[in-house]
Amino acid sequence: MDRYNADWSVVERGWKAHVLGEGRPFPSACVAIQCYYDEDPTMTDQYMESFVVVDEDARPVGIMADGDAVILFNFRGDRAIEISRAFDELYLAEFDRKRVPDLFYAGIMQYDGDAHIPAHYLVEPPAIDRTLGEYLCAAGISSYAISETQKFGHVTYFWNGNKSGYIDEKLETYVEILSDKVTFDLRPWMKAAEITDQVETAIRSGEYKFIRLNLANGDMVGHTGVPVSVRIAVETVDLSLKRILSALEKVGGVALITADHGNADCMWTEKNGKRTAMVAHTRNPVPLIIKDYNRRNHFRLSPLEQPGLSNVAATICNLLGFEAPPGYDPSLLELS
Repeated sequence: MDRYNADWSVVERGWKAHVLGEGRPFPSACVAIQCYYDEDPTMTDQYMESFVVVDEDARPVGIMADGDAVILFNFRGDRAIEISRAFDELYLAEFDRKRVPDLFYAGIMQYDGDAHIPAHYLVEPPAIDRTLGEYLCAAGISSYAISETQKFGHVTYFWNGNKSGYIDEKLETYVEILSDKVTFDLRPWMKAAEITDQVETAIRSGEYKFIRLNLANGDMVGHTGVPVSVRIAVETVDLSLKRILSALEKVGGVALITADHGNADCMWTEKNGKRTAMVAHTRNPVPLIIKDYNRRNHFRLSPLEQPGLSNVAATICNLLGFEAPPGYDPSLLELS
């Protein structure tokens, strides 16, 4: 599955395999996977080519036909929206589906409530209200959100509680840098330099009180499991942070640096007694670093028993000079 309209050819390949039964034929999924591993010992699941399971007469056994029912068991909207559109929409401009079976398609939930994608779903999506973005817009705070395509929705769609579009277009600026359409181990620097260029400009402009950005390198390159590429990705993020912190120091700003999970922190795992590439998220704790160049703030760390990502929203409120709304998990900071 693709996301954020980064590369619809990924969805097209999935459609051909799952719906049309077009792809490299194998007698079973186990045989297919083992064959790909044997052909390329460095193969990781993320970049394995699609395949089709066929019967003794070489006919695909899983073609979707009229009258079928299809359920997408995915609860996250970012990866589910495009494939849902391919099943739901009468006219699709992004690729030629060749054949659209008359079937019943449902998601485990509705992935985009604004656009009603998909039309049918099993579980009512959670209503996410009182987001930090809504709070800051109500307070008149100007903000700037930027990332490349692979993480653009993380600083917009997810940030706004699974809602598309602006909360207040007069106060917000969203910038998407188009991601490269290559495997990320080949360009581990990704679009960090372009993002950093624009963040520096936004900082110098003085127009925005709150700037949020996502550097995708550690996550996306971490999934490739290629150690030399992951090292370059981490070094790229380090260089970008150095530039951003330098720009913040000149204007007396405050930086809050964190992540939502680990990935580039572990490169190897053991599988059947053999060392293999670790390409999944880790469950290691992630750091949260606050660098204050303002010198007018007088904060110390709060003695929370189990600090976590849910405490970040209230922390941002404090750094911007506000108290967090009722119901927010407590801030990581307290006045000293």
